[in-house]
Amino acid sequence: MAERGLVHIMAAHSPLSAILAEEAGFDGLWASGFELSALYGLPDVSLISMTQHLDMVRAMGEQSSLPIIADIDTGFGNAINVIHAVKQYGRAGAAAVVIEDKTYPKVTSLVAGGRQELLRIEEFQGKIRAAIAAKSDPDFLVIARTEALIAGLGEAEALKRAASYEAAGADMILIHSKQKTPDEVESFVRAWEGKAPVVIVPTAYPEMNEARIKALIKIAIVIYGNHAIRAAVTAMQDVFARVLRDRGIHNVNKDIVPVEEIFRLQKMDQVKADEKRFLA
Repeated sequence: MAERGLVHIMAAHSPLSAILAEEAGFDGLWASGFELSALYGLPDVSLISMTQHLDMVRAMGEQSSLPIIADIDTGFGNAINVIHAVKQYGRAGAAAVVIEDKTYPKVTSLVAGGRQELLRIEEFQGKIRAAIAAKSDPDFLVIARTEALIAGLGEAEALKRAASYEAAGADMILIHSKQKTPDEVESFVRAWEGKAPVVIVPTAYPEMNEARIKALIKIAIVIYGNHAIRAAVTAMQDVFARVLRDRGIHNVNKDIVPVEEIFRLQKMDQVKADEKRFLA
């Protein structure tokens, strides 16, 4: 952020998607709880355990040099759970965590009619202070995510919560919205008087492009929160349907990457080189 002013973070749910995001040129990875839930075929309602998510963060970090922002939902419990989580994610190599101010178990933000209950401000401040106290690396970021707009509580409540979370020590504020246009988020950012930079996830309002973001000045991170899993599903649905329709792979084969590209991503050249070097 210090070098570029605005950084672009792509969601990932596996080491392979992390590799592809890095090769594409993104600045960092979003270890998405939504995407990992979808990978397991589960709804994003706090069914994925911290161990499952943490293992995936560690696996992604082993295959990518990009900084990882870990989406830890509500922190897996109360402030005591947050302390444990932050220590574990720091050891796993995450560069930041995002904690949201919903009650546990959470319901994913963008689903129509979903339960969106928020914690008391004072309780969530305790979680932020716990996260700050637990981190061992001064560069590790604690990002506070307010769901006030998602819950329909309005801009005034969102600003109040954001200010309270910054006062508790949050390094950045993530503001989320399910409106189909950027107006609600843009209004929040213009009204925001805190020093903490803002993070946005423009999934519901895709016309929020870089030029529009930079015009607001206060936004430092844009997260593309679920596009890896959506792209994967789009491609697989298309290919699977074509194979069945054509009664074979003879047509679709030319439109998908060759197996040699998978070998490249798997670093098979390095394996062959190591075999020559070390196997008698």
